[in-house]
Amino acid sequence: MKLGHYELGVPVFMAPLAGVTDKAFRETVRSVGGDYVWTEMISDKALTYQNSRTLQMLDLSGEGEPRIVQLFGNDPETMAQAAELAVTCNANIIDINMGCPAPKIIKNGEGSALLKDLPRAQAIASAVVRSVNIPVTVKIRLGWNDREIVALELAKGLESVGVQMITVHARTREQFYSGHADWEWIRRVKKAVSIPVIGNGDVLMPEDAGRLIEQTECDGVMIGRGALGNPWLIPRTQFFLKHGQILPEPSIEERIQVALKHFERVLHYKGERIGLNEMRKHAVWYIKGISKAAKVRDEIMQTRSVEEMQAVLTRVSG
Repeated sequence: MKLGHYELGVPVFMAPLAGVTDKAFRETVRSVGGDYVWTEMISDKALTYQNSRTLQMLDLSGEGEPRIVQLFGNDPETMAQAAELAVTCNANIIDINMGCPAPKIIKNGEGSALLKDLPRAQAIASAVVRSVNIPVTVKIRLGWNDREIVALELAKGLESVGVQMITVHARTREQFYSGHADWEWIRRVKKAVSIPVIGNGDVLMPEDAGRLIEQTECDGVMIGRGALGNPWLIPRTQFFLKHGQILPEPSIEERIQVALKHFERVLHYKGERIGLNEMRKHAVWYIKGISKAAKVRDEIMQTRSVEEMQAVLTRVSG
């Protein structure tokens, strides 16, 4: 598939995940062979206010293309202004979040709340498309609940105002991340529009991506929680879709080496206090499935210094 001037083939995207896909994580995914990573979702208001933490989230320096920035908000004009600012920070693609189910996002009329206000959703997309000269994409869910499925209507409206790609997380807002993703709706959205459609939901191994594309004829896949502590899932899935072969899982030693390098990046960008706190969750994800994981998890959560964290992880690799 093509997006702007980017030839993406059958892309495997690392999903934007709040509190996860920061600069250190994006660099880690790229370091193991993942090509397509997104920023965490960034508040339009915070960006237009030049909030220092938000500007840090938008640090794209040294990152390869395409640099994809996801924005969220509920006001067309503010979203357009935020998109313009993102372009000045070297964004290559702007994505609009219309799927986040978090209550603190919903109460402000943002994220999944836009599934209940399609005219506003379309107005936001239209304003952003008009404000920038780079591709604009949107990530949606199926609807608010299984009685209010709006994915088809919303997708058509988004296409009509110039959105160039739609990612469909095949769950409703009511589901959050529970239950099963209904891939049938991805197929229906793909048939309803002529722009690329990316399938998202329940892709936990490369073969899942193959089944998703076979069943829905979507143009690519997006992987979220399955890649936590497992950034190799992105390039392994890309390789499977291209060659039909499954690459071996990384060894324990490789997992820990990448985890330690990831930790270095976190410390570099966020300092020891914040970096150690944030790395605990990543470290727990990296050691999932190893021998005595529960014991190691407890040790990780009790670490109080960089050296302690490094020592725990190094012991795991033997």
